[in-house]
Amino acid sequence: MSDAFPNNPRQPSPDAPPGNRLREAAPTESTSRALVRVTQPDLLRHAQLEKSRGRLLFAACGFAALFVAVGVKLSLATVFDPAQPRRAAMLSRPPAPPAETPVSRAAVTDRNGEVLAVSLPLTGLYANQREIDNPSEVADKLRRVLPQLDRERLIARLTGDRPFYYIARALTPREMQAVNNLGVPGLYFEDAERRFFPQGRTASHIIGGVDVDGNGIAGVEKYFDERLRTLRRDTLRLSLDVRVQLAMRDAVQHAITDFNGIGGAGVVMDVHTGEVLAMVSLPDYDANDVGGATTDERFNRVTVGVYEPGSTFKLLTAAMALDLGTVQTWSGYDASRPIRVGRHEINDYRGKNRWLALPEIIAYSSNLASAHMAAAVGPTRHREFMQRMGMTSRLRIEIPETALPLVPGQKNWRDLNTMTIGFGHGISVTPLHVATAGATLVNGGILRQPTILAQPPGVEREGVRVIDPRTSENLRRLMRLVVTDGSGKGAEVPGYYVGGKTGTAQKTGPRGGYLENKRIAAFIGAFPMHAPRYSIYVMVDEPKPNARSHGFATAGWVAAPAANMVISRIAPILGMLPEPSTPEIQRAIAMPMNGRGVPGASPPPATTPTANRPPARQATETPPRVAVTQREAALAPR
Repeated sequence: MSDAFPNNPRQPSPDAPPGNRLREAAPTESTSRALVRVTQPDLLRHAQLEKSRGRLLFAACGFAALFVAVGVKLSLATVFDPAQPRRAAMLSRPPAPPAETPVSRAAVTDRNGEVLAVSLPLTGLYANQREIDNPSEVADKLRRVLPQLDRERLIARLTGDRPFYYIARALTPREMQAVNNLGVPGLYFEDAERRFFPQGRTASHIIGGVDVDGNGIAGVEKYFDERLRTLRRDTLRLSLDVRVQLAMRDAVQHAITDFNGIGGAGVVMDVHTGEVLAMVSLPDYDANDVGGATTDERFNRVTVGVYEPGSTFKLLTAAMALDLGTVQTWSGYDASRPIRVGRHEINDYRGKNRWLALPEIIAYSSNLASAHMAAAVGPTRHREFMQRMGMTSRLRIEIPETALPLVPGQKNWRDLNTMTIGFGHGISVTPLHVATAGATLVNGGILRQPTILAQPPGVEREGVRVIDPRTSENLRRLMRLVVTDGSGKGAEVPGYYVGGKTGTAQKTGPRGGYLENKRIAAFIGAFPMHAPRYSIYVMVDEPKPNARSHGFATAGWVAAPAANMVISRIAPILGMLPEPSTPEIQRAIAMPMNGRGVPGASPPPATTPTANRPPARQATETPPRVAVTQREAALAPR
C-alpha cells in the first residue's frame, strides 16, 4: 500500500500512535458537510420542540405572575390593610329599600294593616291643541291604542287653542309606549297619580272618595284631607276590621234580600273604647267610582239617616227610671188598657193586658208600661237624661257626613212627648246614636264618643259617666232576658251570652205622619253579657213579610237573626271562644221575670202598708189596683 501511495502526505506512519491516527483521519470539508445533513423529519421534530419550549415558558411565566398576584393580595389583606372585617360588615347589612315614588296623599289602612286607600304613581296624557293639525286623524290613531276613549269627545279635546288639555289621566306603561310609538306631535306625557281603593265597596261610606284632582270629597278622605296631604309618609290607621266589615255586610245584605228591604245598616263597636270595627250602609258603591254612584248609594244610613228607634229606646227608658229611682227591677206598671191623650191612643202590639214587672216590660216590649215609666220621670228630667246620653246632639265621629237628631224643642217637650219617646216614637236619631247608647248601657255607664281611629292598646279613652254602674248591671240582665225569653231569641248564639233589644218602628213621611206598611226593623245588642266587649246594631229598612216569617216583618224575625249571623262569624275572628255555662256566669246575667231575687238587689216585703207606698212619681210595686200619680191619672183612659 505504501508503494501504491508513495507521495501521500496524509498517510500516517505505521509507527504513529492511535491518537495521531485519529487526528490525521479527520474528515475533510466535503466529508463534514455530508455528516451534518439533517432529514426533513428531524427538522419537524426540532420545530415542535421549539414550539413546546415556548409554550412551557409562557405558561410558567403566567403561573408565576398569578402566584405573585395572590401573594401580594394576601399580604395587603392580612398585613398591610386588613379590610376583611369591614367587608363582612358591609355584606351583613340589609339591602337598602328601593326608592319610593313620592305621592301626594298618605295611605289608609284598617286596624290590621289591610290597605283601604293608597295613591299609585301613573302617567297622564295631555294635548297641546295648538300643535294638533288634524284632530280627526289624531283621534282615530289614539283610539286604536286607547279604545276606551270616545271619538267625538276626543276630537273636541284636540280642537282649539289651549296649550294643555287632558286626554287620559292614568296610562299603563304599555299604553304609554303604544301612544309614544304613534309619533304624533302635540301629545305629551306627565307624571300623575291615582287614588286606589283595593277593598272596593267594603267600607266605602267610611273611606269616602276623592275627585279627579285627588281632593277628598267624602268620608275619611275629606275629614283628614289636610293630614293625608301633609303627612304623606305616615299611614292613617283606622279602627275598622275588614273581616268584621265583610261579615256585617253579608249579614245585612242577606236580611235585605230575604225580606225585600230597600236598604239596611249595621255597626259593631268596642264598648270600652268606642272604636267602630264595622259600619255598613246598604246599598253602597265602589269607592273607585264615586262619580258613578247614585244618590241612594252615597247616602250613609248609619250617620246621616235619622229614624224613629222604636222599642230599642225602651232600654234607655228603663235605664233612666232605674238610675233616677222611679222604678226597681221588681216593680212595674199597668199595661192592661190603652192610654188616650186627646185624639192619640197608645196601645201594645200583642200585649199581655195585665200588670207587668220591669223585666216583663222589656222582654215583652210593652208600649203602655214604657209610656207609664217615662211619664213617672217627667218631661224635664226625661229631656235632661236624653241630653246626657247624647240623643239631642250630633255625634263627634271622624267623618263629615253626620246628622242632627230630630227631637222636640225644649218648650214643646210635653207629657205626650215623654210617653211616646219612652217607647221610641216621636224622636228620630241615627243608627250610630243607638249603637253608641247600647255600648254605654253595658260598659258600666260611661258615654264615649264613637271613633273610627285605631286606639293604642291598653289606653282608656275619656268618657262621661251618665248612669250608675249598678244600673248598667241591671240593664245587662234585662238585655239578656230579652234574648232568652223575649222577642230577641233569634239573636242567641250558644256560648256567647248575647243580650239585646228588638225594635220595630213605622217610618214617617216627608210631610209628617206615619207611612202604612213601611217600617224599620232593628236590633241593638252586646256580647258576652257577663263581660261585655262589643255592641252590635243591625237594621233593615222597609222589610216585607215572607213565607218563612209567617207574614211578619218585625225586628224579631228580621234583625235578630241577622245579628246572630254576624256574631257567629266575628266572635272567633275577634279571638273569642264559646264559654260553657257556669254558676258565676249565670249569677252575673240572671234576671227573673218578676224581678225578684236579683243578686245585690233588695226586694220589698211581701206586703207593703199603704202608708209606706212610694211617692207620687215612684213606680208601683203592686198589681194594677195600686194608686197612680197625678200625671198618670190625667193620662189614664177616659
